[in-house]
Amino acid sequence: MLRRTFLKTAAVAAVATMVAAPALAQTKWDASVPWGPSEFHTKNLVRFAEEVKKVTNGEVEITVHPGGALGIKGPESLRSVQDGIVPMADMAGFQQVGDEPLLGFEALPFLINDYDELEKFVVKIRPLYEQAFAKHNQKMLYTVPWPSQNIFTKTPVKTLGDLEGQKIRVYDKNSTDLMRALKMSPLLISSPDIVPTLAAGGLDAVMTSGSTAVAQKYWEFLNHTYRTNHLWALNQVAVNLDAWNKLSAKNQKAIEDLARKLEPEFWAVSRAEDGVKLKELMDQGMTVEPMDPAIIDAMRAAGRPMWKEFTDKVSGSGPILESFLKEAGKSS
Repeated sequence: MLRRTFLKTAAVAAVATMVAAPALAQTKWDASVPWGPSEFHTKNLVRFAEEVKKVTNGEVEITVHPGGALGIKGPESLRSVQDGIVPMADMAGFQQVGDEPLLGFEALPFLINDYDELEKFVVKIRPLYEQAFAKHNQKMLYTVPWPSQNIFTKTPVKTLGDLEGQKIRVYDKNSTDLMRALKMSPLLISSPDIVPTLAAGGLDAVMTSGSTAVAQKYWEFLNHTYRTNHLWALNQVAVNLDAWNKLSAKNQKAIEDLARKLEPEFWAVSRAEDGVKLKELMDQGMTVEPMDPAIIDAMRAAGRPMWKEFTDKVSGSGPILESFLKEAGKSS
């Protein structure tokens, strides 16, 4: 009798243990990230991966590979996920315009002034962005902006003449054209390659966010931070549709719900990031100041024609632009 009771108790305990234990991962995704491990976008994705494991009871496991560790450069991200080279990636939309021009919409120079305008814009553009990713065999899970952009230089910039001839890192066609209009020498360089190029003396200036400047310790190479806020840029996290469609409906819903829940929190991280990183740059001895208004005016004049060039080229973008400008109280 005692032996039978013991076996029954042991069996019940074993079943309870099996029910409580998380399932072994049925799906494992590698996620490519161009940004270093200390960048907030990378940290956001690491958190997302941890939460995915929880909400799927361990059935879906995402391994985040920062700093281009999988050999995929930023502008190659959309294509790499589309082709299944990697199942998942965090990518800057504006770097994918060679494959999907629509993803450079919010990065049109001086189109968007601040986070509040960007949020309004994203509400309008999200359906088109989701369709664009689907066209490239992907599901967009969430999108998060970079903080406002700056120009970092070795030497002080007081006039347009101070910029002439300087070699500056840029990140897309629009920023290339913008800097050429200022008679600078733009060089298209991915984030992981900036510091080696600075160390080799191949750059006089860099265009990027304060987040990247701190992560890459620009104070070791550059001295001045100019607040240009010349564009806003969104990152998207997307997964290959073939990989996505292999998930159970239950896990798909759990991940979609999680993405919707965390996206506002990730935006809040981005909003807080700018001030924190600018203070750190100043603490490290860099000057932080607005760019001369005459230079900003020259940048605006060079950038404004790009709006029409974009809407003439990208199907469906014209009505979105008109609607956004009207809501934001801007002229078209």
